[in-house]
Amino acid sequence: MSIFNTGLPLDKFTKVVPVFMAINSAYAPYAAAAMHSLTQKCDKNRYYKVIILHDGLNWANRVRLRSLVTDNVAIQFKKITNSLYLRAIVKYCSREKGAGDFFSSAVYYYRFFIPRLFPMYKKAVYIDSDTILTGDIGELFDIDLGDNVIAAMIDPKVTVIKEFRDYVDNAVGVPHDEYVNSGVMLMDLKKMREVHYLSTMVELIDKYNADLVAPDQDYLNIILRGQIKHLDSCWNTEPADDLPKNTKLVHFNLFNKPWRYTDVPCENLFWNAARGTGFYGDLRRQQQAFNEAKQAEDHHKVEALIKKAERLAKVKKPLIKL
Repeated sequence: MSIFNTGLPLDKFTKVVPVFMAINSAYAPYAAAAMHSLTQKCDKNRYYKVIILHDGLNWANRVRLRSLVTDNVAIQFKKITNSLYLRAIVKYCSREKGAGDFFSSAVYYYRFFIPRLFPMYKKAVYIDSDTILTGDIGELFDIDLGDNVIAAMIDPKVTVIKEFRDYVDNAVGVPHDEYVNSGVMLMDLKKMREVHYLSTMVELIDKYNADLVAPDQDYLNIILRGQIKHLDSCWNTEPADDLPKNTKLVHFNLFNKPWRYTDVPCENLFWNAARGTGFYGDLRRQQQAFNEAKQAEDHHKVEALIKKAERLAKVKKPLIKL
């Protein structure tokens, strides 16, 4: 039996690649597909540890996720428990909101607890659960950050949608060609501890209670501006019918989730990964149940998000100047 299956401590292996995801129970099936794709593409001569940050996964989901471990890929579950930081974030997320608030769950902020909760790691990778690996995540971990705190890719949605560009430039106060997506990150955890990232973010949230489109991501770009290395697009590629040959990670970000819609770009990548998990049937049933009414509601949420960005782009003072 593999040491990874016995639950023995892995920290004695100096070359472990720690990979974090943050989910709730609803996102367990997508995380399973992401993890299965990781196990299929990783270097068999290296050790990997997938750490699932969650708000209370049920036992059945844990069992199905744990079944994905291999001889060189382990899994660990970490529940984010009550703290002053978490209470402030939950309060912020539960405030009165308008339509288009996609990012109103505290789970989106769990990634920023990583440096504080895992002091044994100096460096780690974070990926959203709606991603599929087509290359070895270890190659991302090996990238030299230099003096930067994190590495992330310029947000492609901001690049192509005018309302988001104007919002980032005017409301956030970061040039849109510098603004990064937080769904895939290489993190220097030591430096994040040194700059007290979590406490700084919570202080800003508590002080300004700002109405933002993607608060967790907006604060990241504000706090770490000038300390972010820009990743190559191969590590956060938008789904497309013709993927670039060097693509290493596909991110089903925001729109056209394959577990909701049919005939979406790169759906085969997702379903091939999902087929190797215990969630495949659940995902197919979820897709079949996503009827026209739910699709219309989904489209309305996207439109509302864009309208919100357009409205906030007209503010007189960007958050970064506060």
